[in-house]
Amino acid sequence: MSFWEKMQKDMNWDKIQKDMKKNVDEGLAIIKDGGATVSKQIEKLTDEGKKKYKVFSLNMKVQDEFAKLGGQIYDLLVKKAKSPLKSRTVTSTIKNINKLEAQITKLKKKAVKKTKKRVVKKTAAKRKIRKKAGK
Repeated sequence: MSFWEKMQKDMNWDKIQKDMKKNVDEGLAIIKDGGATVSKQIEKLTDEGKKKYKVFSLNMKVQDEFAKLGGQIYDLLVKKAKSPLKSRTVTSTIKNINKLEAQITKLKKKAVKKTKKRVVKKTAAKRKIRKKAGK
């Protein structure tokens, strides 16, 4: 029996190869799962960023509308209008402000609901982990 044949017999290379392949496959599966998790997290953060940007842009529109409203009221006061708040332009600007603020409130409520759901899911997952660790 040659040296290599003796080494193969003693070392059981087939078993070592199978174990190596199994470990590499498990490692790849873990990496794939981690990549999927990272991808989902990035998607969530992107959605949150989009919502925050939308709220910000709506807030900027509200500020523009308030500036417009102030200008309209000032013009009416300079012209000595009897009741500036009864003006069509003033009331339409106020309606626009109310609509924008309603949109902002709606977006913020959606964001709060999603964060509450996420917290509930995390705590449920922690409970499962604790149960498994306790067994």
